Order: sequence, then C-alpha cells, then structure tokens
Amino acid sequence: MARALVLARRGPRGVNPQVGAIILSPSGEVLAEGWHRGAGTPHTEVDALSQLPPGGARGATAVVTLEPCNHTGRTGPCAEALIDAGITRVLYAVDDPTPVATGGAERLREAGVDVIGAVRTAEAGELLSSWTTVQRLGRPHVTVKWAQSLDGRAAAADGTSQWITGSAARADVHRRRALADAIVVGTGTVLADDPALTARDTDGALLDHQPIPVIIGESPVPADAKLREHPAAPLVYPTHDLPAVLQSLRETGVQRVFVEGGPTLASAFLAAGLVDEVLAYVAPVLLGGPRTALTDIGVATIGQARRLEVAAVERLDDDLLLVGRVTPSAVRSPAEASPLDEGES
Repeated sequence: MARALVLARRGPRGVNPQVGAIILSPSGEVLAEGWHRGAGTPHTEVDALSQLPPGGARGATAVVTLEPCNHTGRTGPCAEALIDAGITRVLYAVDDPTPVATGGAERLREAGVDVIGAVRTAEAGELLSSWTTVQRLGRPHVTVKWAQSLDGRAAAADGTSQWITGSAARADVHRRRALADAIVVGTGTVLADDPALTARDTDGALLDHQPIPVIIGESPVPADAKLREHPAAPLVYPTHDLPAVLQSLRETGVQRVFVEGGPTLASAFLAAGLVDEVLAYVAPVLLGGPRTALTDIGVATIGQARRLEVAAVERLDDDLLLVGRVTPSAVRSPAEASPLDEGES
C-alpha cells in the first residue's frame, strides 16, 4: 500500500482523485503498477490490468488506495474489471465517498472476492483529503494561514508586519503554497502589500508548482500589481460572496485553497464555517496594539468558541507552527454558509 500511495502521487490533482494500484501474484510478486492520469483516462485498476496479458491477473491480489468504483462514467466500473480479470483478493485504503461510485467493495464481495478495507487509511486519507472534502461538501478544501506575535498580533500598531516570523517559517509557507491549487487574498491585501502570490525557494526561484492567484473584493486591482506577473493568470472575484467563489473555483478543478489574505478575509472564512485547516505561525515577539490576527468570527461567548483539533506543532527555528483541523461537524458547504458581510474585503 505504501508503494501504491507513491504511485498515486504521480497523477494530477484535479476533479478526479489521485489513486494508485498494484497487482500482486499469488506468491506476492509485483505483476503490474498503475495510477490515474487524469479525467477521461483509464481508472487506476484498469491502467494496471492493461499491462498484463489476457488471464495474467487470474488469482492475483489488487492493492488500491481508493475503494474500486462501482459506476459507469467515461470508463466502466473498476469493480467489474477486477472481477472479469480473475482477481481473487482486493485490499484498499479509503472508502469511496461519492454516492454514484460507492459500493465497489460490496460488489466484489458478492462475486466471491476477498476484500479488506481500511489498509493504511491515515496516509491515504491525508493524500485524498482535499478530494474527499470536495465530494463531501461540494467545495474545495480550505486552509487559512496567518503569522502572529506571541500576543496574537498580525502587525504592529502602525501596520508594519514584515517580518514577524523568521526565514524558516517563511520557507515553510512557500512550500505549503506550492501544495495548493489556488492562493486567495482580499483586495485590501493587494493594495496594502502588493504581494506576488508565488511559491518560491529560499533563493527566490519559483517552485515547480504555482497556485492560481485569486483576489476577492470589489476594489479594482492595479494594472501594475505584482500578481499580474504571476505565471498563472489571476482570477478576480469582485464580490463578497465566499460560497460563490469556492463554487466557481471547484468548477475550474481547484481542490486545495490557501487563504493568505489578512485578518479580515481569514475571519470571514472562519465566520462562514468554510475552513478545514488553520496554520498559525507564532513568533516569540510581543507587539501589543489593536492589530489582532483575527477580527470578529461570530463568537460572542466562550461556549461558542471554535475549538480545533491539534494536528501538529512544529518548531521552525525560533518560531512555532500550530496546525489545527476543524472538526467535520463544524464546517459547512457553500449552500449552508453565508456571504461575506457588505463592507468587508
């Protein structure tokens, strides 16, 4: 399964999941490997089976990172392909969450195939987390990032904020930007900071993958803004409707959104229940003053506090990174969330 997860990462991240598969002989020898190469191409199991001669998979075991599908789309059901190939045992990591495709494991069992699920679920679930969020909520997976002082300030009283954190924390931010499909800021951040919104190496060179820059807000973006030189064409949404923005991004194939737009935009996403993960970079400095890392997120009393699951705490030289996950019950789909209040940007 560990090898299948490596294969899965070779596939593109988009509207379809990244899936890997390995076909093993009855003695445990690797007969074939496969992964999904994008929409319209053969599914992972079929890709692996296609490398074998007729009858070459009879009596074999298939190891797949996602439950084999049980529906006909651009391609046929993978469960049926495995049955027809003579596979006698299937191990998979994550149940398919899509109503139209689920049921492959049960179909295999009905055909007499030995099926074992939940193999290395944690690792596979991490790989597929953005895709499963899209299937579950109908919107991309949203990460909100901010940097703050130890006393919770995002900037000094005069508005200066470069740099609260050190070089190691900034390098980590750029690495995580490169894992996202889109990086989102508000027009206020564009006007105040003129960010490039690129993912860069420590020497300033662009990393291989660049997230699409997304700007939310009604103020016009200057013609000479740095982000207009971004390798990917910026997407500008002159609106306060965050659910509509996420819906539009989903339709373009975006699965991972990295929100880096300052306290107002971060707070708006949190208040709307549209955040799955929080990255808080904390520097051992004290600033005081009014410029807090978050503004109003709809918490009027301690009983309404947004409690997160601590997924990780990392030391980055003198700084700390706290990774918080929002429990599934606390996040919302676009239909359940409210647009950003007028006047916020």
